[in-house]
Amino acid sequence: MRYISTRGESPSLSFEEAMLTGLARDGGLYVPETWPQLSHDEIATMAGMSYEEVAFRVIKPFIGDTYTDGEFREILSKAYSSFKHDARCPLVQLGPNDFLLELHHGPTLAFKDVAMQLVGQMFEVSLKRRGEHVTIVGATSGDTGSAAIEAFRGLESVDVFIMYPHGRVSDVQRRQMTTPDDDNIHALAVDGDFDDCQAQLKNMFNDFEFRDEVKLAGVNSINWARVMAQVVYYFTSAVSLGAPHRKISFTVPTGNFGDIFAGYVAKRMGLPIERLVIATNQNDILHRTLTSGDHSKNGVTPSMSPSMDIQVSSNFERLLFDLYDREGGAISQLIGDLNSNGAFTLSQGALERLRDEFDSARCSEEDTSATIRFAQKHFGEIVCPHTAVAIKVAADVRGDHATPMVILATAHAAKFPDAVEAACDVRSDLPPHMDGLFERPERVTRVANDLSAIRDIIRKGITD
Repeated sequence: MRYISTRGESPSLSFEEAMLTGLARDGGLYVPETWPQLSHDEIATMAGMSYEEVAFRVIKPFIGDTYTDGEFREILSKAYSSFKHDARCPLVQLGPNDFLLELHHGPTLAFKDVAMQLVGQMFEVSLKRRGEHVTIVGATSGDTGSAAIEAFRGLESVDVFIMYPHGRVSDVQRRQMTTPDDDNIHALAVDGDFDDCQAQLKNMFNDFEFRDEVKLAGVNSINWARVMAQVVYYFTSAVSLGAPHRKISFTVPTGNFGDIFAGYVAKRMGLPIERLVIATNQNDILHRTLTSGDHSKNGVTPSMSPSMDIQVSSNFERLLFDLYDREGGAISQLIGDLNSNGAFTLSQGALERLRDEFDSARCSEEDTSATIRFAQKHFGEIVCPHTAVAIKVAADVRGDHATPMVILATAHAAKFPDAVEAACDVRSDLPPHMDGLFERPERVTRVANDLSAIRDIIRKGITD
């Protein structure tokens, strides 16, 4: 399998090269040259398999011979050994045909663990084999940073610098990033919002002199390996509910479009998905795009679901690449318009294709709180604000469809205790393995939203 850039100007790479490179040098994102296919029978045989075995079968076509079968099975075993549920990503039934897919049983209580624990193990094996050291820089709206830190902390071949928007993550999210005391871990509180952090990350990748100097690598969802790993739980959940013999739909709370794009990939691979539903909070650029074809930045308004407070959805570029028949020049033009004018407009053909694949709706702050209360009262489930957004949107778009609806529960309620308590008068406690989080000293560097200042901090922080 070879990987190509969505902008069409960078050479194709192997999986390992694409994983360690992150962002293409033409500014694009790597995607497979073709979508691998799994047959009806191959999907059907996944019923009753362990999560790790399904992961092996789903991911193997994307990685080819990067690792031997034995190496990759060992990587998968290590990646998911820290998860607190034997199913890794279990389903919980809410109603006759509605289900929560719990993605928060990893070490940092968020869906980012599902991919990041795997990516960390793959990086470790690849870097040791190549005898290389890299500098990982990430931008986070809350959960990616802590998941990356947990996956890479203490590794000799990696330094990790995580940028997060100062004052715009929950206390639990912040402390998960600022309390690890490993020498290779660095938390940077940036004066700005997530889009500012993400823009500075891309600026660093596009500064080729700096990129080569520090051997820059990325583990945001701009890294294909992150998206690839998330494809697996679409297969495990769908097969548990009867796929491939019947279709399944999914509702996904999303800001950066990576998690729901993984569902699109699963569908391209042959999983019988009827609808993929985009659930947004008040920062609703993706819903507005689906409604009108107008993809216009409208400023970020802080919300109780901060991981979705995004206006520049990086992974949407990967979908655009397919919507525009994989024409890199067209994608470069669209992203150029977004960068220059803060907006672009989809062609009629691309908009029709988008609507053929996705539904969408937005959820207000008031409805988010009301849904947290409703879930606690009627389902006996205490859910995080992001999950509540998805529950509300799923109900809004379901109509009389009989297809089972899987709602992605992307984080544990304990990561957002204040918002949850304000909504339903119940405070969700952190699990035992996170005892002492609020007693540990924090290590964090506050930095201006300035590329030069961020680069200087990274240069000084790299371990020998």
